[in-house]
Amino acid sequence: MKLHIVFRGLMFFFFCFFTAILAGQSISEESIVLKTVVIDPGHGGKDTGAIGRESKEKDIVLDIALKVRDYLKKFLPELNVVMTREEDKFVPLDERTRIANENDADLFVSIHANSITNPRIYGAETFVLGLHRSEENLEVAKKENSVIVLEDNYETKYEGFDPNSTESYIIFELMQNVYLDQSIGFASAVQNQFKSRVGRHDRGVKQAGFLVLRETSMPGVLVEVGFLSNRYEERFMASENGKVYLASAIFRAIRDFKERYDAMNSNLVKQKPKTIENMVTEFGKEPSSDDTTGIQYRIQVASSQKPIKEDEGPYKYFDNVWEYKEGDYYKYTTGLAYSHEEIEKILPEIREKVPDCFIVGFRNGERVIP
Repeated sequence: MKLHIVFRGLMFFFFCFFTAILAGQSISEESIVLKTVVIDPGHGGKDTGAIGRESKEKDIVLDIALKVRDYLKKFLPELNVVMTREEDKFVPLDERTRIANENDADLFVSIHANSITNPRIYGAETFVLGLHRSEENLEVAKKENSVIVLEDNYETKYEGFDPNSTESYIIFELMQNVYLDQSIGFASAVQNQFKSRVGRHDRGVKQAGFLVLRETSMPGVLVEVGFLSNRYEERFMASENGKVYLASAIFRAIRDFKERYDAMNSNLVKQKPKTIENMVTEFGKEPSSDDTTGIQYRIQVASSQKPIKEDEGPYKYFDNVWEYKEGDYYKYTTGLAYSHEEIEKILPEIREKVPDCFIVGFRNGERVIP
């Protein structure tokens, strides 16, 4: 009788134990989907931005951004939409970046309107962070970055960056944005919508040194919806129909980007520290350094369409750099660990040099966890 009771007790213990393990597994895994988008209407308040004959950039882009927000909330209610401003107020560039990072955003979309001395130039273009490839792109970046002079102590806040000095933009030559491929992908989706659905002149996807994109730890773009210096384009952007068309194009680009992002990651999960592997380890199984059946964790620090030379980019900052290719991009990682908990201990040190780095996982050389 006593043995029977003991046996039943042991069975109950093991049932509870393995139930707890299985519960731990479901809690410890989180599906990777695009959850949060930050919409950033450029300028505002004392910063008018570009000025047309009858319109101001700050007003037009706010109206467009609010419509994008409303479309997202209506048609993608599961998406968390965060605005950097919802009224006519001044928001410093570093504050816009802080909002995106603190909300753990998956995508950052900064909306602007352009202006140039030649009134015949028109069309929409979308920028990603990088080194300007033309004098024209540099001038766009200078214009958008010049807002920092309206901020208190901007020399200190931006570490001596002078928005009007060409030399200041050399820093962008040294940067390798780890989200470059995703940013270009989204930028291309925006331009495709402008061209095919709104009938705007496509000025393409470009790179330039924008401060508002520099410190964001997620894919991000700066959209120039048109030129206020062109009287016909100004009328279109200022009209209600024009704002609806432009906002709906940006919304559809976000929707399509989210669909691709979620589909690509549909079989992937983010690993949290307390997994079954961790629990087994606690009971005596230690992962070995030559264990090719488990996941190897690394920290991605750069992405480039061309191979990076061994004396440039990440190689300047890290001794242990590992290259892998995904699609058309060469990607670079540093560090190596055999559990998510171990790699997380290394992450803060790496982020001191590359703020937007992130953890990736590999099994048998193939990427399995972004």
